[in-house]
Amino acid sequence: MSRGQAAEISATGVTVDVGDVTTRYLLYGLLPSWFVPGLADWVMHRRTRIEETAGTKESLLHSLMMAEVGLPIALTLRYEVNPLLLTVQLGGAAVHEATALWDVRTAVDSDREVKPVEQHIHSFLESLPFAALAALTCLHADQVKKLLRGGDGDPDAWRLVPRRRPLSRGYLAGIAAAIGTCVLLPYGEELVRCVRAGRRNKKRATGDEAEWRAPKGR
Repeated sequence: MSRGQAAEISATGVTVDVGDVTTRYLLYGLLPSWFVPGLADWVMHRRTRIEETAGTKESLLHSLMMAEVGLPIALTLRYEVNPLLLTVQLGGAAVHEATALWDVRTAVDSDREVKPVEQHIHSFLESLPFAALAALTCLHADQVKKLLRGGDGDPDAWRLVPRRRPLSRGYLAGIAAAIGTCVLLPYGEELVRCVRAGRRNKKRATGDEAEWRAPKGR
């Protein structure tokens, strides 16, 4: 199949631009659907009372993972895909996967029950970054080649270049609202809950120790 044939596929008499369809899938399909398993994972943490088991440590790992995928996404929405951005995306995906393993180990070591449903949710959260990255590399195969060639002499290869066709303010506002509602708000609440529980448990333990050490009256 030639490049021209791959770029346009005739379906029921309608010419379809594969690149345009893939871009729309990423923007209006994959990215919005990402919020669903993220919110479901927060529900599972709450049901298993994370604040009384793994506590603040695991909650901070969740925040770290959000940042590891959030930064590449934010940059991709505002800047052109080039070797620099591809490097950030690849690095973010790799670090996110390592942190995910650390996160599960932390939960298991704390005796927090990671139920099969939560494990299945994790499978989506781990696979979606690679699905998005795979689609982006197919859309920007020329930039992948430049990355493999160290930039191939392009002066813009290793700097952030604003999008030539910026996404609409309405779309960016919608994504920002979804991030606030489905990520920042629930996981911020989780972290606050864990910190409060940790302080409460520490205060209780200190009180119990003081009572144990206090001299007993005759």
